[in-house]
Amino acid sequence: MFIASIVFIYGLIIGSFLNVVIYRLPREESIVFPPSHCPNCQTNLKAFDLIPIFSFLFNKGKCRYCSENISYQYPLVEILTGIIFFALYWKYKLSIELLIYVVLACLLIVSSLIDLKYMIIPDYLNYFGIVLGFIFALFFEYQTLYSALLGLLIPAAILLLIVIISKGGMGVGDVKLIAMIGAFIGVKYAVATIFLGAFIGSVIGVGLMITGIKGRKDRIPFGPFIAMAALLMILWGEDIINWYIGLFL
Repeated sequence: MFIASIVFIYGLIIGSFLNVVIYRLPREESIVFPPSHCPNCQTNLKAFDLIPIFSFLFNKGKCRYCSENISYQYPLVEILTGIIFFALYWKYKLSIELLIYVVLACLLIVSSLIDLKYMIIPDYLNYFGIVLGFIFALFFEYQTLYSALLGLLIPAAILLLIVIISKGGMGVGDVKLIAMIGAFIGVKYAVATIFLGAFIGSVIGVGLMITGIKGRKDRIPFGPFIAMAALLMILWGEDIINWYIGLFL
């Protein structure tokens, strides 16, 4: 449990960095320089201001220097990242798979938040992930290069067909996202991710329309649902597939 707690804390810290990436990538700013600063008053933040969760609570959700409100996105992303890291450790312990899926989880969190806020998924984020997926497949034995290649091509082809049929109902960015995911987790899990993501998206979409939060003509980004489904497949893939098959047997 001690190691799991350390992994969770490490997730909080990484989540804090992911917030910087989520903010700066769409603006085409460096994620390294300048140092972390308040986007309102531009004051460089001290180490005390960067403590995950604690600094947000201590400062009552406001900038310590200009009193501008801080988005709840920041603590939520930190907590989400910590929980995902913890769950991945619980599943894979200290292993190469843990490292690989932690990297994928970070890419999915960034992609999802950017898609939610701006309705785009940056191409270079997907391309970077695809390259990493092939590097991991090349140097580690958790899957073969052939499996990574099939995972990239087949799910992407399936989703591209859906994009064409839906005539703009989904974006090409979603196709590139599933290609990146497939390069990490292989064809079987990636194809399952498409259908599980569609199911999750349908349930949440109907819920948003029933509650009046979204209208029938409002666009809802599909990327976060793909990301959510991919994480579920990484954690409980075989159980999900066996449960689905069992419905028809």
